[in-house]
Formats: sequence, structure tokens, C-alpha cells
Amino acid sequence: MSSLSILCNAAVTAGLVSGIIALIVGIAVGVLVYNIFASKKIGKSKSNAVKIIEEAYAEAKSIKKESLLEAKEEAQKIREEANSEAKERRNEIQKQEERLDQREEYLTKKETLLDSKSEQLSNEKSTLDAERENLANKLKEQEELKLQITQKLEEISGLTKKDAKALLIQSITEEAKKDAGVLVKQIEDDARENGEKIARDIVVGAIQKCATDLSSEMTITSVALPNEEMKGRIIGREGRNIRSLESVTGVELIVDDTPETITISSFDPVRREIARMSLEKLIIDGRIHPTRIEEIVDKATRDVDKIIKEAGENACNDVGIYNMNPELMKILGRLKYRTSYGQNCLKHSIETSIIAGLLATELGVNVQVAKRGGLLHDIGKALDHEVEGTHVSIGVELAKKYKESDAVIHCIHAHHGEVPFNSIEAILVQVADAISSARPGARRENLENYIKRLEQLENICNGFSGVEKSYAIQAGREVRIIVKPDQINDNEAFMLSKEISKKIENEMQYPGQIKVVVVREKRFTETAK
Repeated sequence: MSSLSILCNAAVTAGLVSGIIALIVGIAVGVLVYNIFASKKIGKSKSNAVKIIEEAYAEAKSIKKESLLEAKEEAQKIREEANSEAKERRNEIQKQEERLDQREEYLTKKETLLDSKSEQLSNEKSTLDAERENLANKLKEQEELKLQITQKLEEISGLTKKDAKALLIQSITEEAKKDAGVLVKQIEDDARENGEKIARDIVVGAIQKCATDLSSEMTITSVALPNEEMKGRIIGREGRNIRSLESVTGVELIVDDTPETITISSFDPVRREIARMSLEKLIIDGRIHPTRIEEIVDKATRDVDKIIKEAGENACNDVGIYNMNPELMKILGRLKYRTSYGQNCLKHSIETSIIAGLLATELGVNVQVAKRGGLLHDIGKALDHEVEGTHVSIGVELAKKYKESDAVIHCIHAHHGEVPFNSIEAILVQVADAISSARPGARRENLENYIKRLEQLENICNGFSGVEKSYAIQAGREVRIIVKPDQINDNEAFMLSKEISKKIENEMQYPGQIKVVVVREKRFTETAK
């Protein structure tokens, strides 16, 4: 380093030292001056300062004590949490160790079991090998024994194996021929039976094609109207009049494009007649509304009852019977609206009575018993849709109820051969019944089946609780059920329709579909005065 640099550094150092000394001297002088001026104030505040210091010390000591207590509590809490966590950890480790021990014990048992199973399978294999060898030896012995038996049989029978085989084939052939003959006969019988079935199906198909026209002809009634305006009045506002008429009569009114005509459709001729009479009276009266409809239908029902009573009286007069019970006579009149295989039951009963009477006259037996038995032989058909049992049993009960003689009761009971005949009159009633039924054109079986199906449909519906009445309409394709509104609510009415349709499916055979309609209607009537 050069001397110039050294001199410069020394000069700087000397300057700094002199500056520092000057600063120290200045401070000392300032302090001395301050002390002189502040000495007076220091004495006054010294006592206050001591007091403040003592209070601060006491407060600091208190704060320190509280802080120490809090720190100890916090430390104790941390220590307890650490101990609890450590304890839980130890418990978890202990449980894991126990599970591992159990697993190890289970694996040990499993290994022991597998060893035992392996040993057992090995033993079984050895046993099977021994049995297989034993079985092979036995089969070999049986083959040798079979050969010996065959040789012995050949020696005894004097036939070789080939000859015996030919003889066996011959025997089997003869047996097969016998079986073949039986089979051929069975095939022929089956073919004959199937041929009859096919022919029956063809006949039924032909009947079915005619059934529609016949049913339409036998189950509808046409009512002439004075003008086309009357159709609208019969239908009523929103169809209330026609619905009311259908509801109270149980028929279906068909309003179509046929001019000045309304068609009444129902399988029950009594209902159809009541509807026809009611409709004609309404047309004449001109006042067509639900209340008036009910009044007219009630009156028409009474009129039909009167017609039924007169029909029974006329039937008795026609055959010459004048001492019959009036109630039994009225039941007899109901046969006017009852058919059997398409034949009117009342006319059939009159025919049977007359024929039985003529035969009894020729044979010289009791004519009155024969006539009476012939007239009453089908009386049960008037109530067979209301009372349980066959028309024969119902007729017997009716005859007993109204004090008919035992001879007449026997004629009713025996006319279908259900009981042995014990009188000539009973035989004559059966013969007369057959003659009347066999008359060409008297009966049509398809119509009877059709009516029975509709009656069965209504009986199924009437068998449910809460049903007031039911009507089969639209040729049996729909059944309308009127329920009692106080016993069945809307939800129960819905379920009732399901239950009825299910029962119809299970118990009936019918073509196409049947619509089940449940009607729940509540009426309130008041008279304005």
C-alpha cells in the first residue's frame, strides 16, 4: 500500500475520533444541564414512580401466577389426551393381535382338516381300486358261467344258439303282429272318434252362423215412433231419459238410423215386454223424464203381472182343469215368458197336458191326473232361475206346497226318469212330453244355450254381496251391475268389477269378451209443496 493511502486513512481515522469525542462532550454537557433543570421534578415523581413500579410488579406477579396455572392445566389436559389416545391405540393393537391369533388358529384347523380329508380320499381310492378289481373278476366269472349255461341249454334243448335265436325272433314277430293289430284297431277307433268330432264341429259351425240371425229375431222388439223428434225426447238431455229407462227395466234401447223406430234388446222376454209397454205409454203420454219413467215402468210391471195371471187361468181353462190353487196358477202363467230350447214352456205344457189326456182316454186310465201332471210337469222352470235345484225338484216342492195329489206329484217327479214309474199316468206324461218336444221345429238348442249363458252371467253377478240387481245386455257381451250405495263405496265398486270379471273368466265359457259395468248411484227425492 502507498504512503498516500496510509496518510489518507490516518486522517479519516483522526477525524472520526475527534467527532466522537465532541459528541460525547456535547452529551455530557446536555445531561448536566438536564439534571440541573430536572432535579427538582425528579424528587416529586420519584415517590409516584416507586408506587407505579410496585403496582406493576404486583400485577405482573399475579399475571405470572395465572399464566402458570393455565399452562399447568393445559399441560395436564394434553397429558390426559395423550394417555387416552395411547390407551385406545393399545386396545386396537390388542384386538388386532387377537384377530390374528384367531385367524392363525382357524388356518391351523383348516390345514388339519384338509390333511384328514386327503388321507380319507386316499383310502377311498384304494378301496375303489380294490372293488373295481373285484368287479372285473366277477364279470369274468359271470361270462364263463353264461357260456357254461348256454352250452348246457344247447345240450338240453337240442338247439344251437342260432336256432334258439330264430325261434325267439319268430315268437317276438307273432307277438308284434298281435300288438300291431290292437294298435290298428285303436287307430281306427281314434279316427272314427275324430271323424265324429270333426263332423260335430262342422255342424256347430253351421249352427253358429245361423245363431246371430236367430238370436236377433228372438231377443229384440221394435217400437214404432210417431216422428223422428220423439227419438231425441226419449234419449233426453245428455242421455238421462234413456239411461233411466234402461236402468229400471234392465234392457238395452238401440237408437240407430232406422227411421221412426227404436229397438228393445234383452234376452228376458218379461223385461222386454215391460220395456215395450212402458215406452209405448210414454210416447202416448208425452211426459218423458226419469220420475215419470219410473212411474210408467211400475204400472207396466203390474200390467205384466196381470197378464201372467190371466195366462195361467187361460191355460187351465184350455185343458179343462178348474180347481187349481190361484198361486200355483199364477206361477204356471209365468211360463208364458219362459222358453226351453226355443219352445214356449206354457204352450209346451198345454200340448203335453192335452196329449196326455187323449192317451189316458184311449187307455182308460185317470184322465184328470194325466192332464194335471202334463200341465204341471215343467212348473219348476218358472222359478229355476230364482230357486236352487233342478226344475224337477222345484216342481215337486211347488206341487207339495200347494197340496197337489201324490199321483200328480209323481208325474212331475218321474217325467225325466229320475225315479221309477209306479203309475200309467206318469208314463203317459213322459210320452206326451217327448211327443210335444219332438215336434219338428218345436225346439232350437242353440237359443236355449244362449239364454242359459246369460242367466248364468247374471247369477254370478247377483252372488256378490252388495249387488242389488244385474242385467246382461248386448247379447251377453256386457253385464250391468247396480250396487247398493250404502253398502259399497266407489273404491269397493271398482274392486267388485275386478272380482266379477275374474269369476266370469274362471266359471264361464263364452265367445269374445264380456264388459263388466258396475253402477253406483245414490238418489235424493223431495216433493215441492
